[in-house]
Amino acid sequence: MRRLLINAVLWAVFSSCIGCTVAAQVNDAMITEDELEAHVAFLTSSKTKGRYPGTAGNRRVVKYIRAEYENYGLKSFDGDFLQKFQAKLRTSGDEASGKEVKTWNVVGYVEGNNNYLKGEYVVIGAHYDHLGHGGPSSKKPGSKEVHPGADDNASGVAALMEIAEKVARNRYMLDRSVIFVAFGAEEQGLLGSKYFVDHLPVDKDKVKLMINMDMVGRLNAEKQIYMGGAGTFPRGVELMRDLGVEMGLNPVVHAGEVGGSDHVSFYRAGISAVGLHTGGHDEYHRPEDTLDLLNISGERTIAEYIYKVLLRVVNKNYELTFINQD
Repeated sequence: MRRLLINAVLWAVFSSCIGCTVAAQVNDAMITEDELEAHVAFLTSSKTKGRYPGTAGNRRVVKYIRAEYENYGLKSFDGDFLQKFQAKLRTSGDEASGKEVKTWNVVGYVEGNNNYLKGEYVVIGAHYDHLGHGGPSSKKPGSKEVHPGADDNASGVAALMEIAEKVARNRYMLDRSVIFVAFGAEEQGLLGSKYFVDHLPVDKDKVKLMINMDMVGRLNAEKQIYMGGAGTFPRGVELMRDLGVEMGLNPVVHAGEVGGSDHVSFYRAGISAVGLHTGGHDEYHRPEDTLDLLNISGERTIAEYIYKVLLRVVNKNYELTFINQD
């Protein structure tokens, strides 16, 4: 009887420990407002000084994202998360005629589990650079103030990292593989995404879809999430609309009208691409685009929404083919 009692106690303790481990794993996989806000706070801090390509602040951000990828357990291509390229800086409007500087895309992936489909990839990305102290793209001409770019696009990078962490913790749910890219030099003319598409780490025909997040931090009272390019892959409009409604969002979905951010580089190369944002605002490309104006709770909902979209399209039962919208 005494032995049975001891065994019962040990089993209760063991079961409790299992429960604690499962709970810890669940908590590790959560997308949280605290972590989103912490990421944005770092990306917009005085030490990063607007994340302008070729600056110490830009390099600081690259190191931060690389460290996060490593912490999540993402894999790298060719043993390095960094894809180096040269960016020619704009000197006026749309003219890229300034000096060339070294910058990077930060690239990692989570491998799928299906023996056949793990060789296919869905890319999810967001650009991490911004305007530094202003320059030709600033909406406050002549300003020398730091442009922190909280919404544009610290919000997208924060969501990217939180989604990457959750996908990595739940990698057993993937059939296809997922590539995570933080693009450099988007504000200089989509340079990072153009370079990535021209130097893909996998065969181009194996890249089935690109999902881009650029300015996802200002969800409004109507909970509108805008997107273009949903018609570039099968059932994309229905998927983006229906999952958005399930999450309590109000999706404004366009089949074509791909947009003007990094996903355009993929679409021009014949790869399905959809870009998401929460709309424009008066602080766009101005020093006033700050953390305190973000809707962090709304961004968490959007990140969870994109995570659900991602799980759906990496599933073996979801066909992914390119549909031209031109």
